[in-house]
Amino acid sequence: MRADRLVATLLLMQNRGRVTAAELAAELEVSVATARRDLEALSAAGIPVYPQPGRHGGWSLVGGSRTDLSGLSAAEAQALFLLVGPAAAVSGEAKAALRKLLRALPAPFRTDAEAAASATLIDPAGWGALDRERPDGVGLLQDAVVRQRRIRFTYQGSSREADPWGLVDKNDIWYLIAGTSRGQRTFRLDRMSSVTVTGSGFERPADFALDSAWERVVGEVEEKRARTWATLLIASRFVWVLRDHFGRHCEEVSVLDDGRSRVRVGAPTPLDIARTLAGWGADVEVLDPPEVRASLARIGTELAALYS
Repeated sequence: MRADRLVATLLLMQNRGRVTAAELAAELEVSVATARRDLEALSAAGIPVYPQPGRHGGWSLVGGSRTDLSGLSAAEAQALFLLVGPAAAVSGEAKAALRKLLRALPAPFRTDAEAAASATLIDPAGWGALDRERPDGVGLLQDAVVRQRRIRFTYQGSSREADPWGLVDKNDIWYLIAGTSRGQRTFRLDRMSSVTVTGSGFERPADFALDSAWERVVGEVEEKRARTWATLLIASRFVWVLRDHFGRHCEEVSVLDDGRSRVRVGAPTPLDIARTLAGWGADVEVLDPPEVRASLARIGTELAALYS
């Protein structure tokens, strides 16, 4: 039997005391015959469950024993449903799992857990931004990661083969961290096509941790995104707007007596900084480097020539 059905079956028996094969089949959305086979398999495997014949019979845990598989407190159950509730809105599988877990919770926890599941809505699109569709290959790649199966795919016109180690959803853009013949690599899913799972397995490195690997990737990318830094003066009340434009690559160095702030901003090139600042006109004064000042002067000259 599947491990997820085993867990769900034991949780149901723990909280209801006794279940019939028909009740179990309805809860787990399987046939009555499958539910009965699962119960018999649990008993054969040494799990203390036994059948009681008769009109009010069913299957029970021996001696009313409890298998506290979740160990959740009321607060922990609420935190769990606050976390997974939003995911259920976009995934049929998550919604089904959430419903089953809710039914398996102890009765005193269910009301708050159900409220928590619907307490938060995640809208990943920024204001004025287009909605991003989840890449078609996410489910396939998630399965390949879990089952540790090698994949083949086309990436920007080139055929590749890799061992999928983990997936990352960053602001609704999906990335795959994988092992290749050249070492660890990161791929954007929206640039991958013709993804197929091979019959070959692989062993994930024992020291691999997805969160640590992604932290290194983020560090490398952000370093490239801030190769050029500029120092500028701007009214202190507008510093938050610059932070919105430049994100983590915006540092308020000091506040001057005239109500302006000295700020450092970073971007890949001087032109990138100039393009972002050009719309501020004289409200921003760039002190250095000369390359950003020259780019701003050129943009100003071009605009004056075009619109004069």
